Amino acid sequence: MSKIQILSKQITELIAAGEVVERPASVVKEIMENSIDAGATDITLEIKNGGITYIRITDNGTGIQKDDIANAFKSHATSKISSADDLNAIVTLGFRGEALASVAAVSKVELLTRAAGEELGTRYCIEGGEQILFDDAGCPKGTTLIIRDLFYNTPARMKFLKKDVSEANAVAGVVDRIALSHPEIAVRFIRDGKQTLLTPGDGKLSSAIYAVFGKEFTDSLIPAEYTLENIKVSGFVSKPLAARPNRSMQFFFLNKRLIKTATGTTALNEADKHSSMAGKFPSCVLNIDISPDQVDINVHPAKTEARFVNEKQLFNVIYYCVKNAVHGGDSRPNINVAKAAVAQYLNIADEARQIRLPDKKEDFWEHRLADGTKIHKPQINITADDAIDEIVKDLKEAENYSAAACQPPNIVSEPGMAGENGYITASETKPAAKPVMPENITQNYPVFPQEEDTAPPEISVTVIGEVFRTYIIAESGEQIYIIDKHAAHERIIFDQLMAGKTDESAQIMLVPVTVTLSKEEYSAVLENTDLLIKAGFEVEDFGAGMVIVRECPMMLDMGSVEEVLMELAGYLLSNRHELISGKLEWLFHSIACRAAIKAGDFTSGYERERFVENLLSLPDIRYCPHGRPVMIEMKRKELEKSFGRI
Repeated sequence: MSKIQILSKQITELIAAGEVVERPASVVKEIMENSIDAGATDITLEIKNGGITYIRITDNGTGIQKDDIANAFKSHATSKISSADDLNAIVTLGFRGEALASVAAVSKVELLTRAAGEELGTRYCIEGGEQILFDDAGCPKGTTLIIRDLFYNTPARMKFLKKDVSEANAVAGVVDRIALSHPEIAVRFIRDGKQTLLTPGDGKLSSAIYAVFGKEFTDSLIPAEYTLENIKVSGFVSKPLAARPNRSMQFFFLNKRLIKTATGTTALNEADKHSSMAGKFPSCVLNIDISPDQVDINVHPAKTEARFVNEKQLFNVIYYCVKNAVHGGDSRPNINVAKAAVAQYLNIADEARQIRLPDKKEDFWEHRLADGTKIHKPQINITADDAIDEIVKDLKEAENYSAAACQPPNIVSEPGMAGENGYITASETKPAAKPVMPENITQNYPVFPQEEDTAPPEISVTVIGEVFRTYIIAESGEQIYIIDKHAAHERIIFDQLMAGKTDESAQIMLVPVTVTLSKEEYSAVLENTDLLIKAGFEVEDFGAGMVIVRECPMMLDMGSVEEVLMELAGYLLSNRHELISGKLEWLFHSIACRAAIKAGDFTSGYERERFVENLLSLPDIRYCPHGRPVMIEMKRKELEKSFGRI
């Protein structure tokens, strides 16, 4: 490992200001990147209480020379660069020399390290930027960094930390990205004494994806690779049918460094534009290999953005990489019927046509007794009209029987009027008399006036039909109604949800659904479980970035539960600071849109009639939750005026 030296003021002024240590996740990111730069092939991370009280990172890298340890905790001390020209071709993840100094200033740090060639290791302790201990110690080759009580001396930062679960999920998100960007490194993550991640470190990206996101997500990916001049893009993209409702599972790595690139996102979406459904976005794990002198990573404090010499070339290579992968890897099953099979089928069909039924015997209905006497069974000839008459007769009898069975018995018996065998016959009964209130008893209960029938007047509506399987046309008096069935149904469901009818319409799922989310979405969902219950979802933590849905709104199609929850997770993540009332309204809106009948769906005549009657009985429904009108009214005079009749 190169000598750690303090950079000159001339060089530090050329470096973008480093990211301030604001939470445990940013500490983990900086230290693990240092381990990668040190050539580690095995990294173990352990945290407790979300990383606020305890973080331990152990690697088998080159270690730090004893003479360099004190300088490593000084600001702008690094072994990654030594001159201003090195900033033009950065090949390491870290280069600013600010991580250890920033961490040591706000926590209690203990360092155990031994470089190659040293017989003894070194133990170094520093608290709040002040050295506490510097001594020899026995330890394996590599580096172990223990960080305790983060922000113990800066309570102003401590109060802005989130719950332990949220901070731990943020740390898990950082570990996931590092594991995906470096599949050649075995990454182990221990969270509150439980191992939650272990990657094999075999160098295969598919193995890392499987360890991080599981089998279902991995099976939805297809390999992608494309090279154009000096840029190579390789990795995996999702199949069009596995597209998601948001972009949370799109990962771009530039020379194995996670970045955010609008050019890459646009190229990905354009390449998948005519393959996935509208409103869906592909997932990807793509690594961009490019010469360091063709990109500038020193443009953002978090080093998550980059400036490319040729943005158009980057767009083209990502576009064709994804386009070729989707075109060649997303195959559809083809049915090829061999000519021999067709010929065999035709031969069988010809043989079937030649099969003749046995000739009808005249005495087919004759039966013989044991002594040989013939019994002629009369042939019954029933016409179609006779059969229909019999069916109608049976239906009427069933209807009369059902009506009689529904009538309450109005029969009482007088004492001692038992008939034969102790049963009361119809002749021995008489109608029940109305009870009479004794005159000497005072009536002490309130008498409520009979409520008047306040039901809205019935509207005579004739449903004419439906056009484009989207718009229902109805007639009522001198009015014509053109109804957008999706918009109207969506508003009806939305109003029901806003009225608080979710509890009575929720259903327990026979087979719970597991949903794989990014760690940030995973944390957002767990933070809003109470809010999701109000929306009709019962969601539980399933571990490792997965949640399990045990209950969902009754009106929701069971097959869309996973997709709806992914959409809700993306919204909750991007609108953390919105008021709860606003979040709940959006959740109801999303559920209503998913549950409502879609344009193009078939509806029978009976369904259309009931739907129109229900809609016209709700005068407050005028617009869908998007603000579009649910119905257009046209008077007869307007129609006749259009045809020049008046």
